[in-house]
Amino acid sequence: MDIAEVARRTGLPSSTLRYYEKKGLITSLSQQGTRRWFGPGILDQLALISLGQAAGLSLDEIRSMFAPDGQPEIDRPLLEAKADEIDALVKRLQAMSRGLRHAAACPAPSHTECPTFKRLLKAASSGAIERRWSKGAPKRAKLAGRSPRGAGSDVEP
Repeated sequence: MDIAEVARRTGLPSSTLRYYEKKGLITSLSQQGTRRWFGPGILDQLALISLGQAAGLSLDEIRSMFAPDGQPEIDRPLLEAKADEIDALVKRLQAMSRGLRHAAACPAPSHTECPTFKRLLKAASSGAIERRWSKGAPKRAKLAGRSPRGAGSDVEP
């Protein structure tokens, strides 16, 4: 199938497909003139790339999960680490949500009089909230030498 058909069927612009090819995520069968042609598995490969991006994986991490022939070679420890990272983020966001809900519904005449709100302010100003997040940072981020919040620096057209 040519690049225009792949773009039409996936909704991805041709420029993104060329970028993915440049990054080594997909491979065209041949170039006839300026048209790229892809094998029948391209749609599954692009779906896997999309799924990886939705999970927060960088394009380099996603690329590492493809064999040279384009077949998936799933890195289970990487996925486990990513799941741990997402779980930690969910816990952090739930704690923030609870704090915001408390602040919104607090019966104290002023938030400065609310002991719970005062504890939240003290934790935020002392950096305790960030240290708590960093302490629970996933192993993958430490192994990769990245911050736990740092999404990959992959920018696609």
